[in-house]
Amino acid sequence: MMKKFKRYTVTAALPYANGPLHIGHIAGAYLPADTYVRFLRLRGEDVAFVCGSDEHGVAITIGAKKEGLTPREFVDKYHNLMKKAFTDFGISFDIYSRTSNEIHYKTAQDFFKKIYDQGLFIEDTSDQYYDEQEKIFLADRYIVGTCPNCGHPNAYGDQCEKCGTSLSPKQLINPRSTVSGQAPVLRPTKHWYFPLDKFETWLKDWLIEGHKDDWKINVYGQCKSWIDQGLQPRSITRDLEWGIPVPLPDAKGKVLYVWFDAPIGYISATKELKPNDWEKYWKDPETRLIHFIGKDNIVFHCIIFPSMLKAEGSFILPDNVPANEFLNLEGEKLSTSRNHAVWLHEYLEDLPTRKDELRYVLNSISPETKDSDFTWKDYQQKVNSELVAILGNFVNRVMVLTWKYFDGKVPSEHELPGTTDKRKKILASYTQAHTDLNKTVKEMIGALKDFKFREAQFQMMNLARIGNKFLADTEPWKLAKEDMEAVGAILNYALTVVGNISMACEPFLPGAAVSIRRQLNAAAVENKWKEFWTKEELIHTVPQHHQLNPAELLFRNVEDTEIEKQVERLKKKENKPAAAMQENAVKPLKPEIVFDDFAKLDIRVGKVLAAEKMEKSDKLLKLLVDSGVDKRTILSGIAKHYTAEEMVGKQVTFIANLAPRKMMGIESQGMILMAEDADGKLRLIQPNTDVNPGATVS
Repeated sequence: MMKKFKRYTVTAALPYANGPLHIGHIAGAYLPADTYVRFLRLRGEDVAFVCGSDEHGVAITIGAKKEGLTPREFVDKYHNLMKKAFTDFGISFDIYSRTSNEIHYKTAQDFFKKIYDQGLFIEDTSDQYYDEQEKIFLADRYIVGTCPNCGHPNAYGDQCEKCGTSLSPKQLINPRSTVSGQAPVLRPTKHWYFPLDKFETWLKDWLIEGHKDDWKINVYGQCKSWIDQGLQPRSITRDLEWGIPVPLPDAKGKVLYVWFDAPIGYISATKELKPNDWEKYWKDPETRLIHFIGKDNIVFHCIIFPSMLKAEGSFILPDNVPANEFLNLEGEKLSTSRNHAVWLHEYLEDLPTRKDELRYVLNSISPETKDSDFTWKDYQQKVNSELVAILGNFVNRVMVLTWKYFDGKVPSEHELPGTTDKRKKILASYTQAHTDLNKTVKEMIGALKDFKFREAQFQMMNLARIGNKFLADTEPWKLAKEDMEAVGAILNYALTVVGNISMACEPFLPGAAVSIRRQLNAAAVENKWKEFWTKEELIHTVPQHHQLNPAELLFRNVEDTEIEKQVERLKKKENKPAAAMQENAVKPLKPEIVFDDFAKLDIRVGKVLAAEKMEKSDKLLKLLVDSGVDKRTILSGIAKHYTAEEMVGKQVTFIANLAPRKMMGIESQGMILMAEDADGKLRLIQPNTDVNPGATVS
């Protein structure tokens, strides 16, 4: 049962103000957050839904310089673009603020000062790389050089993306600045560090023990992996002109690190929204704080920000962080640098009447526990075969039949004595439909409470499936010549289902919900929202003899030409490397085997519960895999292709009956199966949909 809270503070990750939004952003954080908030509001909950633009950091100054703008002009441009896209798409923030606002500066500086006054920060001077031409200290990501491990010439200062090795800038061979291209020099600089290591024991109690049963496995696993590796102090200041000045007399030219100041933006946005009573949304233990983010922000929201809140001492902590994995596009990673993306503002310009369609498709493929893939063909199929053929079809049939037989007035709610075989069949169909519908409503609401939005939307669509079956079973169009009383009873109940569907649609398809209520001509439906969502059962929605408005189509088919236009547009604007355009070479087949050789293999699907990099090995990851029958350790040579954090929560295919083998002193109890591209890139072999651990491959 859902724990009762007085109110909810719901945040969605602050998008970085250096470019437009794409569908990966929407699927990762903003659509799940909006769906959940709409659900809470329908239940009558007190909710503050906050977000805003993240506008500081080195990337802003570099981006501004490339576009010939000041940092302020640069963030203004992208803040306005993102805010408009969110508004046009219908993401229902209570406030969309920005971290360049004066209220945020003061909030972040006060937060820093309170921790500083407790003597928690570590002050340290160290040598860091400096770009003499640009006159800036360089963050790790703005330094590239030759990887000392694999020789890749363009490894970053924090990681080599070719071999996956974690690096520090000083390990790079022949480092150079990505800003000027020049070789940087080392210069001493003083900074303040947050002692994250001092919070390790507390994090183990609060997070590892306290949330192991209620947080998503991909979130929990990544956090556990980080904490198990040991935490280190983190610098929370930078040498920059653009940003929030460090509020200390000896900190001239220093600003707060963007990842220290950005999450405080949730607090300052709430202050802006509710200046007189913001504290109850952040300091009352009876408030539930929930962060919606993508998986690249897990560590910041689950380890660093909670530690900051704990250090400050007066704030509540996040009760859940339902982070999503990544969304791919047409089988490839979304890439802003290659322009391989579906930009939200362009979608809204091309398809302004199809907002619900995009919400539906993205919800249906939501990357809740593993990466998922958006394709335009799948988009077309889901719109045509589900939204049009199931939901739209049911609502339209009921409306059209009511107008045909009763001039658009809700027929009487007759009780039908089972005096004929046909009436007995109608009563049986009604009883079954009513049972199925109420069960579906409970399952939909249960899934929403558990942040399982794919499942919740599936159950919402099931209401229309059950409604269509009820009409097909009772066939009112055939009864019209002999039993109009029965026709009226059937359509009266069908209209009740339509009204309930309008309420069920609201978190997922708000546009369709408005259209259905307009057709029903029933403002009374809105008065029953809370009753529907709290009772978790069908509610009587439209009184008999009530006049309906004319029927209208909820959705229209997506034509091939529309899809071809989008696919062609994507191809034209992509900036693919030449190597990616080459035809893949395929390795020759291995020697032939007989069936008995294959039959000896026990190949199963498992789920990775935890993962860590093996010390003194560049290739091995140590995985804890749920095999369905046990939890086993498997060592896999994939560290150059996947990080430990990426592996947690993923489904893997493995050989379960391979004789155990000791490697580096650890017994490996299986072999993970991978596919190797022509360029040597290893990829996991995974089922298309989630299956239970232990499922066999045959």
